[in-house]
Formats: sequence, structure tokens, C-alpha cells
Amino acid sequence: MQDIEATSHSGFEQQLPNRRQALACVGGGFAGVALSQLLARESAASETSHRPAKVKRVIQLFMTGGASPMDTFDYKPELERLHGQMLGPKEKPEGFTAPAGAIMKSPFPFAQHGQCGRWVSSVFPEQAKLVDEMAFLMAMTTKTNVHGPGTYMMNSGFLLPGFPCMGAWISYALGNIADNLPTFVVLPDAKGLPYNQRACFSSGFLPAVHQGTVIPTKAPTQSNQSIADLFANEKYPFAKRSADEDSLKLLQKLNHEHAKTRSDDSRLEARIASYQLAAKMQLSAPEAFNIASEPEHIRKSYGLDQPATEDFGRRCLLAARLVERGTRFVQVWSGPQGATGNWDNHGNILTELPPMALSVDRPIAGLLRDLKARGLADDTLVIWSTEFGRTPFAQGSLGRDHNGGSFVNWLWGAGIKPGIAIGQSDDWGYQAVENKTYCYDLHATILHLLGIDHEKLTVRQNGIDRRLTDVHGNVIHAVLENPNTSGK
Repeated sequence: MQDIEATSHSGFEQQLPNRRQALACVGGGFAGVALSQLLARESAASETSHRPAKVKRVIQLFMTGGASPMDTFDYKPELERLHGQMLGPKEKPEGFTAPAGAIMKSPFPFAQHGQCGRWVSSVFPEQAKLVDEMAFLMAMTTKTNVHGPGTYMMNSGFLLPGFPCMGAWISYALGNIADNLPTFVVLPDAKGLPYNQRACFSSGFLPAVHQGTVIPTKAPTQSNQSIADLFANEKYPFAKRSADEDSLKLLQKLNHEHAKTRSDDSRLEARIASYQLAAKMQLSAPEAFNIASEPEHIRKSYGLDQPATEDFGRRCLLAARLVERGTRFVQVWSGPQGATGNWDNHGNILTELPPMALSVDRPIAGLLRDLKARGLADDTLVIWSTEFGRTPFAQGSLGRDHNGGSFVNWLWGAGIKPGIAIGQSDDWGYQAVENKTYCYDLHATILHLLGIDHEKLTVRQNGIDRRLTDVHGNVIHAVLENPNTSGK
């Protein structure tokens, strides 16, 4: 797949079925849907231009709450020298939950790892073994110190709701790889959804079919059903597939009549597509989500044998299985919204950060190794993200407050130059000072790897040509393997 220009004026939207085509698909049943999707992908391919894609599928690991950089990946020895001194801002900055306290050193020892010599905290011993395969963005920054807007910005490029998230843009631009699984899947933390709830996975003003498919998973039972309600409960013997088919025929007829009077609303088409996909998933999902079929050593490598790592590890393994079977974009979330059980370590960094780090460290290392073993590293990109960082100043005595001034993301996989770090924060880790990068630059780089020019992927909405990167963004060529420096 190569670069795609998508505007409301271009022929790009021909890859998406219009209302008449969608209704014809409904009348034609699943065979018609499969044919239309095949023609859509061929249409999209015919509109390509510019560079070939390095990446075919993406897994994003999102640490909800703001992972502390100076306690994970951004070693700051100056904090040890200045520990206890009152050097922070005198007035409480916007978005801080309390006045800045004294400079606080990290309570976790750092060490250098790999041939690249990357400093990593002791809270990430397993990821530390793989730093030679990662590319770090050490000077990420954002426009806010508030969770909700920060989470919106890292997902959609805007501080406010109503805009399509990156997964929706990718689904819109490239379509699906497989017909029997969702294009964009969200695997939330078992403890709950992140800040902004399902708005983080919204398609915004794009057709609703491109929103994320949220799949709450659970540890498999004896029936190996890790997806709740995929099949009817056994106590309802009348709920058989033949009855489903009769119901679907009636539903299609009702939808057809309803859609005639609401041609400007994409939600019905999305609902029709979701029903059809759900029917297909009754055949495909049980196999895709049956992690019991994986060898024991694979399950252990993700930490499924330990309570602390089972939930995140299971979802990482599901992400690998989903992209292997044709899902294009998977988000795996660590932590729900709220003051506890996530990366929002206000109270005590010494006691709150280690459990969160433990819950993801082994699963992430297992995921990267497993993707290589499955032969997926050549066309899969993995992103480690968070909405902002934490302050180098104590909140209270042992916590850290919100800080959008500097934080860390890393990338791994197809098209990425391994073992490097781009950008630098100041000596305290408070503000990005060298080669700072915003979400716009990260998004532009991800789209670039997918073969999409971020300036050309636009949709006209309320008289404005909207895009994921707004009016900003530059591809971060320094993190690319064999970069094309002539591109934007």
C-alpha cells in the first residue's frame, strides 16, 4: 500500500460504499459485503502514489495517567544533587493538582543497557533487554497538563472531543485487511475504560464504521469464551443460528426502509456493518481469541502464569493474534481513568509506580519477541504511549504531579531505526529542550510508515479540510530506517 490522498473532492471516497451500495450489500447478504470490501480495497490501491508502505499493521500500548519519565526511561542524575531543594514554580501551574514541592530524585536505580547504552529504570527490567530494538522519543511534549484533553490530543491530535482518533483515520484511509475481524480493535484494561471513555476511540466526523471496536476481554473459562456474549447462553435453546438468519433477514428489511429517510446519517450503515461483522466473528473470533491454543512457553512469556501480569499479558497476546489474522490497528490500554490503578502517581511514586510497571513490563517484552517469532516484525509497528509525564517536583512528599512539558514514547518494528534516541529534556526532566516532538509529529511518522502523506489525508468538514495532524506535524525522519529525507 502506498501513499493515499483522501479529500472530499477526490475519488478516494469511492473506496467506501455509499448508501445505495451499502444497502445493496445488505440485500445481497454476506457474499455481497465481501465482494464490496474486496472492490473497495482494489479501488484504494488504484489511487495510491508516492512511497511504498513499510508498515501494514499497528499495535499501540497506551499507559493511562501519565507515566513518569524520570522514573522509567529519562535518567536525571541532577535530581539526586538537587533533591529536597525548593526550585519549582512559585505559583501552581494550570493543570497541576497541588503547588510544586521540592525537587525529588527517583527512588529507583537506573542502569545502562544494550549496545546503545540506553538508561532504563529498575522498574522495567524486561524492556531494558530490548532497548537496542527500540527508537525513543525523549522530548515528547503536549499543550496540556490535564488528563482528558491530553488523552484526546495523543489520540486525535486535538484537545477537544469530536475529532477522529488515529485508528479511525487509519481505518478510513486503508480499510480492512481481513473481512472477518474488525479493522480497528480496542482492548481496554479490565479495571475500566481510560479518560474520556469511548470518545478516545471515536470516528468523529468520519463515517461511524471507522470507530474502534471495543472488546472487553476476560480470562477464558472452560468454554474458552474470552469475549462475553459472543454466543447465546446455553439456557436459551431456541437461540440457534437458523433463528439468527431469520432475524437478520427481517432486520435487513427494516434497516432498508429506515435508511431511505436518513441518507445523511452514517450511523445506520455502521450498525448494519457491525451486525454483519458480529455474525462473521461468531466463526472467526473463537479461534482468534482462543489463547489456550498457544504453547505454554508463549503464554508464560507474556506473563499469563502470574496474577500481576495476566490481564495486560493476555491482551498483548490477543493483539498479536489479531494483527496476525488481519486486524490493522489494535490499542492495548494499561489503566482506567481515575486516581488509582493507573499511571497517575500523585500519592507515592515509590508504591504506586512499581505495580503498574510490573503489570506491563514482561508482557511488552513477550509481545515484541513473539511478533518477531511469528514473522510479523517486518510489517508491524508497536508504539508505547502516554498522555504526558510527571513533575520532577514532589507532590506532597512522595508523589509526582501532571506535567505536559516532557515525556517519553518509543517505537519498535517495521521501518524503525533501532537503538536510537531523539530529543532531550532539561536537566530536571521538566521541559523538552532539544528536538521536541508533539503528537502531530508522531502521527505524521506513523502515517508515513503506513504509506500515507499526513498532509493529503484530509476530509472537508464544516468548510475546513481536516486532518489528523491539524495544520502541524513533520515526519521524524531520524527514527526511520533508510529515511527519505525529501519527504515532508
